Amino acid sequence: MKQNYHPGPLAIAVAASAAAMLPLIWAAVSALRPSAEIFRYLSPLSIRTLVPAEITFDNIIALWSGPFARAMFNSALVTALTVAIGLVICSMAAFALAALNYRGRSVVFTAMIVSFLIPFDSIAVPLSQVFRDLDLQNSYAGLILPGIGNGLAVFLLRQFFLGIPRELAEAAMVDGLGWPRIFTKIYLPLSKPALIGAGLILFVFQWQAYLWPLLIAPNPDYHVASVAIASFAGQYDVDYGQMFGGAVFTALLPMGVLLVFQRYFIASFASTGSKD
Repeated sequence: MKQNYHPGPLAIAVAASAAAMLPLIWAAVSALRPSAEIFRYLSPLSIRTLVPAEITFDNIIALWSGPFARAMFNSALVTALTVAIGLVICSMAAFALAALNYRGRSVVFTAMIVSFLIPFDSIAVPLSQVFRDLDLQNSYAGLILPGIGNGLAVFLLRQFFLGIPRELAEAAMVDGLGWPRIFTKIYLPLSKPALIGAGLILFVFQWQAYLWPLLIAPNPDYHVASVAIASFAGQYDVDYGQMFGGAVFTALLPMGVLLVFQRYFIASFASTGSKD
Protein backbone atom coordinates (compact mmCIF):
# COMPACT_ATOMS: atom_id res chain seq x y z
CA MET A 1 0.00 0.00 0.00
CA LYS A 2 1.46 3.32 -1.08
CA GLN A 3 1.94 5.84 1.70
CA ASN A 4 1.09 9.48 1.19
CA TYR A 5 4.12 11.78 1.19
CA HIS A 6 3.74 15.06 3.01
CA PRO A 7 6.48 17.55 2.16
CA GLY A 8 5.29 20.03 4.79
CA PRO A 9 7.46 18.88 7.76
CA LEU A 10 10.53 18.64 5.52
CA ALA A 11 9.94 22.13 4.15
CA ILE A 12 9.55 23.50 7.67
CA ALA A 13 12.77 21.78 8.78
CA VAL A 14 14.67 23.17 5.76
CA ALA A 15 13.30 26.67 6.36
CA ALA A 16 14.19 26.54 10.06
CA SER A 17 17.72 25.32 9.23
CA ALA A 18 18.17 28.10 6.69
CA ALA A 19 16.96 30.70 9.20
CA ALA A 20 19.39 29.36 11.81
CA MET A 21 22.25 29.67 9.31
CA LEU A 22 21.49 33.29 8.40
CA PRO A 23 23.57 34.87 11.21
CA LEU A 24 26.61 32.78 10.24
CA ILE A 25 26.12 33.62 6.56
CA TRP A 26 25.82 37.31 7.38
CA ALA A 27 28.99 37.16 9.52
CA ALA A 28 30.88 35.42 6.71
CA VAL A 29 29.70 38.02 4.19
CA SER A 30 30.55 40.85 6.59
CA ALA A 31 34.11 39.57 6.91
CA LEU A 32 34.46 40.13 3.15
CA ARG A 33 33.15 43.71 3.23
CA PRO A 34 35.11 46.91 3.83
CA SER A 35 34.69 48.02 7.44
CA ALA A 36 32.48 50.98 6.45
CA GLU A 37 30.04 48.67 4.66
CA ILE A 38 29.44 46.05 7.38
CA PHE A 39 26.35 47.58 8.99
CA ARG A 40 25.24 49.73 6.06
CA TYR A 41 22.58 47.36 4.70
CA LEU A 42 20.99 46.14 7.93
CA SER A 43 18.21 48.72 7.96
CA PRO A 44 16.23 48.37 5.82
CA LEU A 45 17.01 44.78 4.84
CA SER A 46 17.75 44.18 1.18
CA ILE A 47 19.57 41.78 -1.10
CA ARG A 48 22.76 43.67 -0.23
CA THR A 49 22.41 42.49 3.36
CA LEU A 50 23.68 39.07 2.27
CA VAL A 51 25.28 39.92 -1.10
CA PRO A 52 28.15 42.42 -0.73
CA ALA A 53 28.44 45.22 -3.25
CA GLU A 54 32.21 45.10 -2.91
CA ILE A 55 34.34 42.12 -1.85
CA THR A 56 37.67 42.55 -0.13
CA PHE A 57 40.00 40.02 1.49
CA ASP A 58 41.79 42.61 3.61
CA ASN A 59 40.08 41.44 6.80
CA ILE A 60 40.96 37.77 6.16
CA ILE A 61 44.58 38.58 5.31
CA ALA A 62 44.93 40.77 8.40
CA LEU A 63 43.26 38.08 10.53
CA TRP A 64 45.66 35.29 9.56
CA SER A 65 48.67 37.61 9.56
CA GLY A 66 48.12 38.48 13.20
CA PRO A 67 47.96 36.55 16.48
CA PHE A 68 44.74 34.76 15.49
CA ALA A 69 46.72 32.11 13.59
CA ARG A 70 48.64 31.19 16.77
CA ALA A 71 45.38 31.20 18.74
CA MET A 72 43.77 28.76 16.29
CA PHE A 73 46.79 26.47 16.60
CA ASN A 74 46.51 26.63 20.38
CA SER A 75 42.79 25.79 20.24
CA ALA A 76 43.39 22.84 17.92
CA LEU A 77 46.26 21.49 20.03
CA VAL A 78 44.51 21.92 23.37
CA THR A 79 41.27 20.41 22.06
CA ALA A 80 42.99 17.42 20.44
CA LEU A 81 44.95 16.62 23.62
CA THR A 82 41.84 17.10 25.76
CA VAL A 83 39.87 14.63 23.64
CA ALA A 84 42.68 12.05 23.51
CA ILE A 85 43.55 12.15 27.22
CA GLY A 86 39.96 12.69 28.31
CA LEU A 87 38.69 9.63 26.47
CA VAL A 88 41.26 7.44 28.24
CA ILE A 89 40.36 8.81 31.68
CA CYS A 90 36.58 8.98 31.15
CA SER A 91 36.37 5.48 29.65
CA MET A 92 38.33 3.97 32.54
CA ALA A 93 36.14 5.79 35.06
CA ALA A 94 32.99 4.64 33.25
CA PHE A 95 34.25 1.04 33.17
CA ALA A 96 34.90 1.13 36.90
CA LEU A 97 31.35 2.41 37.51
CA ALA A 98 29.70 -0.05 35.14
CA ALA A 99 31.60 -3.36 35.37
CA LEU A 100 33.31 -3.48 38.76
CA ASN A 101 31.52 -4.18 42.02
CA TYR A 102 32.95 -2.43 45.05
CA ARG A 103 31.72 -0.72 48.18
CA GLY A 104 30.76 2.89 47.65
CA ARG A 105 30.20 2.65 43.89
CA SER A 106 26.79 4.32 44.14
CA VAL A 107 28.29 7.19 46.13
CA VAL A 108 30.99 7.71 43.51
CA PHE A 109 28.39 7.64 40.74
CA THR A 110 26.23 10.20 42.56
CA ALA A 111 29.23 12.49 43.04
CA MET A 112 30.02 12.20 39.35
CA ILE A 113 26.43 13.13 38.42
CA VAL A 114 26.59 16.17 40.69
CA SER A 115 29.90 17.21 39.14
CA PHE A 116 28.40 17.91 35.72
CA LEU A 117 25.26 19.52 37.14
CA ILE A 118 27.39 22.31 38.67
CA PRO A 119 28.17 25.03 36.08
CA PHE A 120 31.90 25.16 35.47
CA ASP A 121 31.88 28.96 35.47
CA SER A 122 30.82 28.93 39.13
CA ILE A 123 34.08 27.24 40.16
CA ALA A 124 36.40 28.70 37.51
CA VAL A 125 37.71 31.60 39.60
CA PRO A 126 38.71 29.63 42.74
CA LEU A 127 40.02 26.79 40.55
CA SER A 128 42.22 29.23 38.63
CA GLN A 129 43.77 30.33 41.93
CA VAL A 130 44.61 26.69 42.71
CA PHE A 131 46.24 26.35 39.30
CA ARG A 132 48.28 29.50 39.87
CA ASP A 133 49.50 28.11 43.19
CA LEU A 134 50.57 24.97 41.29
CA ASP A 135 52.44 27.14 38.75
CA LEU A 136 50.17 26.02 35.90
CA GLN A 137 49.30 29.51 34.70
CA ASN A 138 50.19 30.25 31.06
CA SER A 139 50.74 26.60 30.17
CA TYR A 140 49.08 24.04 27.96
CA ALA A 141 48.65 21.79 30.98
CA GLY A 142 46.63 24.50 32.70
CA LEU A 143 44.35 24.79 29.67
CA ILE A 144 43.89 21.04 29.24
CA LEU A 145 43.50 19.59 32.74
CA PRO A 146 39.99 20.89 33.65
CA GLY A 147 38.53 19.40 30.48
CA ILE A 148 39.81 15.83 30.64
CA GLY A 149 37.48 14.65 33.42
CA ASN A 150 34.02 15.37 32.05
CA GLY A 151 31.14 13.98 34.13
CA LEU A 152 28.70 13.93 31.22
CA ALA A 153 31.16 11.92 29.08
CA VAL A 154 31.64 9.45 31.95
CA PHE A 155 27.87 9.11 32.38
CA LEU A 156 27.38 8.50 28.65
CA LEU A 157 30.08 5.82 28.52
CA ARG A 158 28.88 4.15 31.73
CA GLN A 159 25.36 3.81 30.42
CA PHE A 160 26.66 2.29 27.20
CA PHE A 161 28.93 -0.13 29.09
CA LEU A 162 25.94 -1.28 31.15
CA GLY A 163 24.32 -2.48 27.94
CA ILE A 164 27.20 -4.85 27.16
CA PRO A 165 26.31 -8.39 28.33
CA ARG A 166 28.21 -9.22 31.49
CA GLU A 167 28.49 -12.82 30.27
CA LEU A 168 31.19 -11.67 27.86
CA ALA A 169 33.36 -10.49 30.75
CA GLU A 170 32.69 -13.67 32.72
CA ALA A 171 33.65 -15.83 29.75
CA ALA A 172 36.83 -13.82 29.29
CA MET A 173 37.72 -14.29 32.96
CA VAL A 174 37.31 -18.06 32.53
CA ASP A 175 39.85 -17.80 29.69
CA GLY A 176 42.27 -16.07 32.03
CA LEU A 177 41.80 -12.41 31.11
CA GLY A 178 42.02 -9.82 33.86
CA TRP A 179 39.98 -6.66 34.10
CA PRO A 180 42.47 -4.47 32.15
CA ARG A 181 42.36 -6.80 29.13
CA ILE A 182 38.59 -7.23 29.41
CA PHE A 183 38.36 -3.45 29.23
CA THR A 184 40.65 -3.11 26.20
CA LYS A 185 39.67 -6.29 24.32
CA ILE A 186 35.90 -6.41 24.92
CA TYR A 187 34.39 -3.16 26.18
CA LEU A 188 36.30 -0.63 24.10
CA PRO A 189 35.91 -2.39 20.71
CA LEU A 190 32.15 -2.66 21.29
CA SER A 191 31.77 0.97 22.31
CA LYS A 192 32.75 2.91 19.19
CA PRO A 193 29.54 5.02 19.05
CA ALA A 194 29.76 5.88 22.76
CA LEU A 195 33.47 6.76 22.51
CA ILE A 196 32.78 9.06 19.56
CA GLY A 197 29.86 10.65 21.42
CA ALA A 198 32.00 11.21 24.51
CA GLY A 199 34.78 12.59 22.33
CA LEU A 200 32.38 15.10 20.82
CA ILE A 201 31.31 16.21 24.30
CA LEU A 202 34.95 16.75 25.27
CA PHE A 203 35.61 18.50 21.96
CA VAL A 204 32.74 20.96 22.23
CA PHE A 205 33.47 21.72 25.90
CA GLN A 206 37.08 22.61 25.16
CA TRP A 207 36.66 24.29 21.79
CA GLN A 208 34.05 26.79 22.99
CA ALA A 209 35.71 27.52 26.34
CA TYR A 210 36.27 31.21 26.98
CA LEU A 211 36.26 32.06 30.68
CA TRP A 212 38.79 29.42 31.73
CA PRO A 213 41.41 30.25 29.05
CA LEU A 214 40.93 33.93 29.83
CA LEU A 215 41.64 33.33 33.54
CA ILE A 216 44.47 30.81 33.32
CA ALA A 217 46.34 31.99 30.21
CA PRO A 218 46.61 35.79 30.01
CA ASN A 219 49.87 35.49 28.04
CA PRO A 220 49.06 36.09 24.32
CA ASP A 221 51.25 33.11 23.38
CA TYR A 222 48.67 30.83 25.02
CA HIS A 223 45.51 32.57 23.84
CA VAL A 224 42.91 30.30 22.24
CA ALA A 225 40.62 31.31 19.37
CA SER A 226 37.71 32.51 21.51
CA VAL A 227 39.96 34.83 23.52
CA ALA A 228 41.67 36.09 20.37
CA ILE A 229 38.30 36.98 18.83
CA ALA A 230 37.30 38.93 21.93
CA SER A 231 40.56 40.91 21.69
CA PHE A 232 39.33 42.55 18.47
CA ALA A 233 36.95 44.60 20.65
CA GLY A 234 39.19 47.33 22.05
CA GLN A 235 38.43 50.04 24.54
CA TYR A 236 37.67 52.65 21.88
CA ASP A 237 36.98 50.71 18.68
CA VAL A 238 35.98 47.28 17.42
CA ASP A 239 37.42 45.56 14.36
CA TYR A 240 34.20 43.90 13.23
CA GLY A 241 35.67 42.60 9.98
CA GLN A 242 38.33 40.49 11.70
CA MET A 243 35.97 39.59 14.54
CA PHE A 244 33.36 38.17 12.16
CA GLY A 245 36.04 36.42 10.13
CA GLY A 246 37.47 34.80 13.25
CA ALA A 247 34.01 33.75 14.42
CA VAL A 248 33.29 32.05 11.08
CA PHE A 249 36.60 30.17 11.01
CA THR A 250 36.18 28.96 14.59
CA ALA A 251 32.66 27.73 13.74
CA LEU A 252 33.69 25.78 10.65
CA LEU A 253 35.75 23.11 12.43
CA PRO A 254 33.10 22.03 14.99
CA MET A 255 30.45 22.14 12.25
CA GLY A 256 32.50 19.78 10.11
CA VAL A 257 33.27 17.44 13.01
CA LEU A 258 29.63 17.27 14.11
CA LEU A 259 28.40 16.66 10.57
CA VAL A 260 30.83 13.77 10.11
CA PHE A 261 30.17 12.11 13.48
CA GLN A 262 26.53 13.06 14.17
CA ARG A 263 25.15 9.55 13.55
CA TYR A 264 27.55 8.09 16.13
CA PHE A 265 26.60 10.86 18.56
CA ILE A 266 22.90 10.06 18.16
CA ALA A 267 23.58 6.32 18.52
CA SER A 268 25.54 6.88 21.72
CA PHE A 269 22.68 8.78 23.37
CA ALA A 270 20.17 6.23 22.15
CA SER A 271 21.96 3.67 24.33
CA THR A 272 21.88 5.64 27.58
CA GLY A 273 18.62 4.12 28.84
CA SER A 274 20.28 1.02 30.29
CA LYS A 275 19.90 0.44 33.99
CA ASP A 276 22.32 -0.97 36.50
